Amino acid sequence: MVSQSLPNQYLADPDVQLMLRVVAGEDEAFAELVKRYQDRLLGFFFHLVRDRTLAEDMAQEVFLRVYKSRERYTATARFSTWLFRIAHNYASNQKRGLARRREVPLSGSNGSEHEVRAEEEILAEKSALMPTRQIDSREAQDVVREALDSLNERQKMAVLLHKFEGMSYQEIGDIMDLNVVAVKSLLARARGRLKEALEKYV
Repeated sequence: MVSQSLPNQYLADPDVQLMLRVVAGEDEAFAELVKRYQDRLLGFFFHLVRDRTLAEDMAQEVFLRVYKSRERYTATARFSTWLFRIAHNYASNQKRGLARRREVPLSGSNGSEHEVRAEEEILAEKSALMPTRQIDSREAQDVVREALDSLNERQKMAVLLHKFEGMSYQEIGDIMDLNVVAVKSLLARARGRLKEALEKYV
């Protein structure tokens, strides 16, 4: 097991161990991290931008930043928390560009199956988290998509991290640079907005 000079609670995370092997120069470890997190990052960005090609480019950029920053890496959080903090910061910095791209219809985009799971698969899988079970699967996907898109950027980010990535309030706070109370408040407002958007369907 790879370790740092000052062991801490995060060294038990197997993905942290992989990243420390990347630090030590093992490219195979980096390839394994990409394999483990590629679909998650693609899904995360896809929900933000609704564009497969752009989501793929953004995920690739995040992995590139991870690799470039490997020599400065220290295990101060779970690897997933550290990775999604980079993803969040990158998405936030690209906000204006994302807003412009969001105006482009998704219908004309194409992507191979191994690049990113189809939007329908992701939403069908996650729609069970929302109270839309009474309507058919296709309609539920449209309803959940529309409800998520009704949130502001920070609310949407928090919901994606909490409901779709299963992260704790503390992890979301670490990613978004908020305290736990602020995260709870953000999610409460998001839940209120989602309830409003979904109430006519339940």
